[in-house]
Amino acid sequence: MMGLIGWLLAFLVFIGIEIATFSLATIWFAGGSLVGLVLYLAGASLEVQLAAFAVVSFLLLLLTRPLALRYVNRHVKKTNVESLVGKQARITEDVDNEKGTGTAVLNGQEWTARAAEDGRPIPAGTLVQVKEIRGVKLIVAEQQA
Repeated sequence: MMGLIGWLLAFLVFIGIEIATFSLATIWFAGGSLVGLVLYLAGASLEVQLAAFAVVSFLLLLLTRPLALRYVNRHVKKTNVESLVGKQARITEDVDNEKGTGTAVLNGQEWTARAAEDGRPIPAGTLVQVKEIRGVKLIVAEQQA
């Protein structure tokens, strides 16, 4: 009887956390708990129940999380710095990774800039595309014509 209550309680706790957070962090363990409950009802030993819980939880996490994240987060808009990736900027000071120099203007703000490829300086006045942002530096590459 304690096994039944334990598995039901685990399932409810994992579901409750998931409902409260919508973080896709505990739903996988709820699935594992259901498998543990089914095995308990089938008369399996506690070791088998726990092993199945761990394996099923891990497999659900590994196989379905990337797919679930794609559909759950598809309407999330990028905000702040994330929205700058892919935008166009103008180099205002020669970008040279070896010398540690370079600035660019993006949306009217001046940023420290570094080339995405080492050994390829970018002259002032060049239009570039923001590839990523590391800390407070734009990582840029020349736009292809």
